[in-house]
Amino acid sequence: MQGKVEICGVNTAKLPVLKAAETRALIEKAQQGDMEAREKLINGNLRLVLSVIQKFSGRGESMDDLFQVGVIGLIKAVDCFDLSQKVQFSTYGVPMIAGELRRFLRDHSAVRVSRSMRDTAYRVLQSKEKLTAQTGREPGVEEIAKDLGLPRQDVVFAMEAICDPVSLYDPVYSDAGESACVMDQIGDTKNTDEQWLEQIALEEAIRRLSQREKHILALRFYDGRTQMEVAKEVGISQAQVSRLEKNAIREIKKNISA
Repeated sequence: MQGKVEICGVNTAKLPVLKAAETRALIEKAQQGDMEAREKLINGNLRLVLSVIQKFSGRGESMDDLFQVGVIGLIKAVDCFDLSQKVQFSTYGVPMIAGELRRFLRDHSAVRVSRSMRDTAYRVLQSKEKLTAQTGREPGVEEIAKDLGLPRQDVVFAMEAICDPVSLYDPVYSDAGESACVMDQIGDTKNTDEQWLEQIALEEAIRRLSQREKHILALRFYDGRTQMEVAKEVGISQAQVSRLEKNAIREIKKNISA
């Protein structure tokens, strides 16, 4: 979706971003029936949907369709989010959106599995979403099996049944005659679902910072500048740079762990 500005008529370049406090206030109003707050809340989290659907691109479905399905998952997250839990909305919303997309892709898969296996798989996905929301991390197979009261192998078979089949030689990247296949990606320990969720949470936390804070962090940690060098470029004192840097890092940690 690189270079694509509009999805389903939505200008993705101009999507608003809500602060954590705004999000929680709007969720409370939306769950009490305030439709205006509900609409503002959904629009303010569409960037979250865009982040998730990139994980599911390249499976033969249009990005417009995936976006619409992702929005359904976002709406469900808004309706089901428990404000009493000290969990960031994005931490809860991402698995809900991903689960909705997985169900959509499962139901549209060319490979048909038995109804009982699909039902078990659906229960596994529900359990996975619930446990993720409760613990803030991806649950293991053993945890899901215990939650559902099923043998471990039944959970494994159900999860495998809804996976999209691919050839080991399917290209996943091609550029100037050079290509990488699925086989090249086997055993990759750097791109796990847990790290993917953490990356999205980090991006959301950074997006909530002020432009000055983002600029200072970029100079410090991307360009490798010293605080004194940053102070000269920004036009403030070294002490101010230090304070802004610490505040920004503290805010990122708070938004990720909230």
